Amino acid sequence: MEKDLVARLEAAVARLESLSVAGSQSLSVSSSSSSRDLTPAAAAATAVDLSSDPSIVAFDELVDKSLARVSSAAYKIGGKVLEATKIIKEAFAAEKELLVRARLSQKPDIAGLAEFLKPLNDVMVKANSLTEGKRSDVFNHLKTAADSLSALAWIAYSGKDCGMSLPIAHVEESWQMAEFYNNKILVEYRNKDPEHVEWAKALKELYVPGLRDYVKANYPLGPVWGPTGGVITSTSSVASSTPKAPPARAPAPPPPPSSSLFTSETSASRPKEGMSAVFQEISSGKPVTAGLKKVTNDMKTKNRTDRSGVVTAAAKGSPTSSFSFSKTGPPKLELQMGRKWVVENQVAKKNLAIDDCDARQSVYVYGCKDSVLQVRGKVNNITIDKCTKMGIVFTDVVAACEIVNCNGVEVQSQGSAPTISIDNTAGCQLYLSKESLRTSITTAKSSEINVLVPGEGPDADWGEHALPQQFVHTFQDGHFVTNPLSHSGG
Repeated sequence: MEKDLVARLEAAVARLESLSVAGSQSLSVSSSSSSRDLTPAAAAATAVDLSSDPSIVAFDELVDKSLARVSSAAYKIGGKVLEATKIIKEAFAAEKELLVRARLSQKPDIAGLAEFLKPLNDVMVKANSLTEGKRSDVFNHLKTAADSLSALAWIAYSGKDCGMSLPIAHVEESWQMAEFYNNKILVEYRNKDPEHVEWAKALKELYVPGLRDYVKANYPLGPVWGPTGGVITSTSSVASSTPKAPPARAPAPPPPPSSSLFTSETSASRPKEGMSAVFQEISSGKPVTAGLKKVTNDMKTKNRTDRSGVVTAAAKGSPTSSFSFSKTGPPKLELQMGRKWVVENQVAKKNLAIDDCDARQSVYVYGCKDSVLQVRGKVNNITIDKCTKMGIVFTDVVAACEIVNCNGVEVQSQGSAPTISIDNTAGCQLYLSKESLRTSITTAKSSEINVLVPGEGPDADWGEHALPQQFVHTFQDGHFVTNPLSHSGG
């Protein structure tokens, strides 16, 4: 009887050790604390609980069912979409590892939590790197995948004062950011490629209701930490407390900093940017007027000889505008691969035109300034990216017209356009024809959006409508109700 008991205990301890080794890649756990808190009996009980933990089993089922559907569609598409999907699988694998390690560890402090979340953060940085640089044909897929991974950060919730929404709400809010680009995929490919539509639908179901319902059933108040177990500490604190021998040679330069999901740096240790720098300067105790140039008598308005208020032309060789525009390449207006019209880096060209086009082709306008482009004929999709003071006139669009990262653009539809999306744009005048009045307009992170619609008669004036950019959120009947902020006045 004793031999059987000892054998069972040794097997349980060996099982626990294998779990600890698997979860120690990015985790610094105090071995003395672990040996003190986990007796052999407690270790055996913990191993048994983890092997049959329903939350871990449910997570495996979510991955095997919902994530497998996303992967199946991605393998049929291939390319960058498959690469992004593999990163999603990597992120879910990191999430499972964190769930297991949380059960074996005590709740960490803020520095330890940052170290704990590092494997997940590294995967998110990898996903975001796919969206950088020049936009690819599957940019919406890459952006959806990268933005969706922030839903996995619900595991960072540590209490009501941590600055995060509750885990269930966090998952829903994160998917809402990704869904903006996911809807673009559905619109673009709904009549063109069912595999892309399947990928977009499967990805949505993975998060909502998949991950949301999983968190709701298992971790509505955040991750479950072990009452006894290892203590998670940051690598920097461990390194600072351990004496090191002087290096024999100069160390390699540190890697470049990356965006962080959860940082343990204090505000005083980082240089401030934007308004944070202003408030830091004010609170530093220095004189507010320190560093300001003295205004001499001849600089005062009352002593100026020219007080007409007219701004004189800038001298030759000096900049005439505060806007700086640097071309990233030569101007282009060409048809690539017979499917995509590319218009790039056009400056001060008022007579750009695309005449020979058909409904299978798309138009991509990038980096243009102070120019006008006419698209005569029906095309599948029009994308206007990083343009300033640009005018676009098109006849018909089969899928959507997208305006992204622009400033002061004017877009006119002379025919039909099912969907118009405006993202991260300041200043957009949108002219709709009678055929396009039923269009669906989606805006995100944009301001000064005005839509002009034709009047009733042929000689009637255009009606101008400003799309709201401010909203009021009120808590009613257990959830928030959002309404646009309306302005009234004479």
